[in-house]
Amino acid sequence: MKYLVLLGDGMADEPLEALGGKTPLEHAATPNMDKLAATGEIGLAETVPDGFHPGSDVANLSVFGYDPSQCYTGRSPLEAASMHVELGPNDVAFRLNLVDIMHHYGKLYMADFAAGHISTEESGQIIATLQDELGDENFEFYPGVSYRHLMVWRNGKDQMEFVPPHDIINQSIEDKMPKGDGADELIHLMNSAQMLLSNHPVNVQRTRDGKAPANSIWLWGHGKAPQMETYQVKFGLSGAVISAVDLIKGIGIYAGLEIIDVPGATGYIDTNYQGKAQAALDALQRHDFVYLHVEAPDEAGHSGDLEEKIRAIELFDELVVGTIINQAEQLGDFRMLVLPDHPTPVELRTHTPDPVPYILYASDGSLAGSGGRCYNEKAAKQSGVYVQEGHQLLTKMIQRS
Repeated sequence: MKYLVLLGDGMADEPLEALGGKTPLEHAATPNMDKLAATGEIGLAETVPDGFHPGSDVANLSVFGYDPSQCYTGRSPLEAASMHVELGPNDVAFRLNLVDIMHHYGKLYMADFAAGHISTEESGQIIATLQDELGDENFEFYPGVSYRHLMVWRNGKDQMEFVPPHDIINQSIEDKMPKGDGADELIHLMNSAQMLLSNHPVNVQRTRDGKAPANSIWLWGHGKAPQMETYQVKFGLSGAVISAVDLIKGIGIYAGLEIIDVPGATGYIDTNYQGKAQAALDALQRHDFVYLHVEAPDEAGHSGDLEEKIRAIELFDELVVGTIINQAEQLGDFRMLVLPDHPTPVELRTHTPDPVPYILYASDGSLAGSGGRCYNEKAAKQSGVYVQEGHQLLTKMIQRS
């Protein structure tokens, strides 16, 4: 038996007046997911437990089958694993976004949490400057991809509160800075970085080109290294992860899964959807399980771009789900779970903790008749099927075999 998770990050949304009261998922053309929903189980699942921030870290841990209340320590330790950065027991990792901070009526505002989706080459130069000028035996800066990077505080403090930058777009940052024991040191670091980056050559050139500068850093998502069982121990499965995002790869590393890098996988709407699907099919020739993650709908939601979100959903359906369905005969018997990790409503431009619609499909038809005519939030709610503990979805899929 083979198992797949196909995850369209942030696909779920809320009804929009611009779409006649439909959600982007309802409006989008999704014939392949609709086909699975008609012959499988469709329902709603809570991927964000009560008391947790609705981040992709918590939600994806749930979909991977891990109970966040038992293993979640923060986002950045997972990203550190993907970047091959080892953490000692007292080291604290932080997500470091390169952001565009704008002066507005005497205050500083979060203009762009992704610094205009700065290129990895440009951001690498900036992180190198931060390491040269601000790095020492306590603070270390590591380059990632585009605007997403890592800072490690060796023997650092971790009893602090942070606000994700994508939650405060076009808002003043004055009351959103780090709070708690150790926050003063981090705020000093952020202010020092802002002074360094104001006239950095990369930003001078980006400004000339009419692009958003990466004129500041934003620290968040902190935590120490988690303790997690591998998939072999937890489920008796070997597997692989396919994603362009360090967070998802990091979860896979802690889970003991193979990390597969697909050429052209970007994390945006221009990602190599079909290449990811083909890589999943190939991986299932040697593994029991594959987790395929597509970031594009989430990025469109954060940008507030309705047209791009609809397009990202349609590409996910056509080139990921469709490619798997069209070549499914090579898999033999298989089970497949299709879902988002959390909603990312385009009008809110941030995540919400609302339950997500899922499809649980069995190739042998054992779930026939329990689905609906289409796949969307409304149809999932109307099914009456509700999974309160989202981390049980994966167990449910495996046990049904």
